[in-house]
Amino acid sequence: MKNKIFEEQLVESQGVLENFAFSLTHNPDEAKDLVQETFLKAILHQKAYQKDTNLRAWLFTIMKNSFINNYRKNKRIQSVITKEDSTPWVNNIPSNVIYQADHNTQYSQILTLINTLPEEQRIPFKMMTQGFKYCEIAKKFNIPIGTVKSRIFLARKKLSNQLGEDSTFFSNLNFTSISKSK
Repeated sequence: MKNKIFEEQLVESQGVLENFAFSLTHNPDEAKDLVQETFLKAILHQKAYQKDTNLRAWLFTIMKNSFINNYRKNKRIQSVITKEDSTPWVNNIPSNVIYQADHNTQYSQILTLINTLPEEQRIPFKMMTQGFKYCEIAKKFNIPIGTVKSRIFLARKKLSNQLGEDSTFFSNLNFTSISKSK
């Protein structure tokens, strides 16, 4: 099949593919990404398409397989994260904590201690407390996820040692609200 005819048929199929993609993802942005991924794969593997067969069925198969592969990949990533402590411990705040004026002082002292950490530990630690996932931090700095986890662990350990008895208070702080308010 000539490229121009193939591409025209791809464009004609776009509306049907968008509907199918939305039925799979239930998210308009993810559906658009899935359609684009399907088009890309179809164009890259155009030689695998058998002439005089149902192009839409071939495109639906590509889309369905891409969706399943992406789902499995995301499931594996989430599985790895949930096996670790995926909920940052600084975001676990008991419901019975009553905020008082001295809490603000303790927050500022702890933030000062965080700022004394070495940069290679401080930045990943702050990003983690702002809600970034380990894999996002690793990707941003182009380092292995294990290195990110190690740096955050070392930062927690140093801060706990510096706080001594107050480390139980430190483990219950919610830094997300502080970092977003400043």
